[in-house]
Amino acid sequence: MLQALPAVASLLVGVALLMLGSGLLGLVLPIRLSIEAVPTSITGLVMSGYYAGLVLGALYGKRFIARVGHIRAFAAFAAIVSSGALAHALWFDPWAWMGLRILIGFCMAALFAAIESWLNEKSPNESRGQVLSLYMITSYLAMGSGQLLVNLWEVDGFEPFILIAMLISLSLVPVTLTRVAGPEIATAKPLSFTELYRVSPVGVLGSFSSGVIQGAFYGLAAVFARAIGMSVFDVSLFVGSAVFGGLLLQWPVGRLSDRFDRRTVLFWVLIAATLIAAGQIALTRFGGGDLYYLLLLTGLYGGAATAVYPISVAQAYDYVERDRLVAASSGLLLSYAIGATAGPLIASALMQAFTPTALFGFIGVVTAGFAIFVLYRQRRRAALPNEEQATFVPLPTTTPVVAKLDPRAAPVGPAPGSEAAA
Repeated sequence: MLQALPAVASLLVGVALLMLGSGLLGLVLPIRLSIEAVPTSITGLVMSGYYAGLVLGALYGKRFIARVGHIRAFAAFAAIVSSGALAHALWFDPWAWMGLRILIGFCMAALFAAIESWLNEKSPNESRGQVLSLYMITSYLAMGSGQLLVNLWEVDGFEPFILIAMLISLSLVPVTLTRVAGPEIATAKPLSFTELYRVSPVGVLGSFSSGVIQGAFYGLAAVFARAIGMSVFDVSLFVGSAVFGGLLLQWPVGRLSDRFDRRTVLFWVLIAATLIAAGQIALTRFGGGDLYYLLLLTGLYGGAATAVYPISVAQAYDYVERDRLVAASSGLLLSYAIGATAGPLIASALMQAFTPTALFGFIGVVTAGFAIFVLYRQRRRAALPNEEQATFVPLPTTTPVVAKLDPRAAPVGPAPGSEAAA
């Protein structure tokens, strides 16, 4: 991994700055909305806008990059995100904020596509897995750290939005100064949901279910935490613990899925997530909501929930030809993004109709329901022998371009004249 670092260090710095700003914005908004007593259902609508923008950006953002080139497109989209962050501070209006979330989600998808295609360009085939690991670690650490930056100023002021805009703007520097020419954007057409479902029902529904619970949690966890009386500092620890839990536990859980029937491991991960969700409800309603235990449970939840998507992808990859993995990844990621858009909408309506703990009730129902489906699929199709399974690889849920870095996909050659080819 250290051998791959010099070639991609400047791009990873850009990723870190981008995720710091994005992570901070994703926490500031729901806290501010809760402070202003915005109905939870409206908050869910605002927060789901980001994932709707990601869907649109994944589908259409590449057209803009192909038209004007990587550097110009990256600069333009980063400028829009930076300006969008500042626009939140100009006036408070949930409907305007929802529009800004959609716009920022679209632009972030395009920014991720540009960075990930550059990372692929600078990565020889033999080190793609290492570069992907570095990218994952950088993203998780930066996003988790971004949650903690919320404590620097009052959330109801304009200072957090200025910091977010600064971080996004600074991400331009290492990316636009990279010496590698603009690479080709992955143009693989996603496999249809019908074809993907025929190949791997667990893979498609697992990606969708992962999006539902992750979108619901990261969109509304701050609202839940504020509703039960947490301070802003406690909220940052609460949400950040899920991010760091995902970073620490995703790999060991994934390795278990390589050694045993993948669906069996996925089933127990889902059961664990269900029990953790039930524990969160019990601790909040009957245990006084002790912060230490809430953080512990949330860290464990983050580890379990974050593993659902890459295990589901690995399950699908077990049955997809190697030269079609990038196309399959596009379809699975789209399924995730659709789920992440729906999750906050449904969970917020339940939280408003019942109590804030309905967030974890909803998550528990989704994970338990998918666990039952996994058990059903185990009875319908025998597991592949371990030696025939694809290797587990932790994956970010950004854009289909990242699939080109996946070492399980068919090898790709760097463009002539790139540093990776030299």
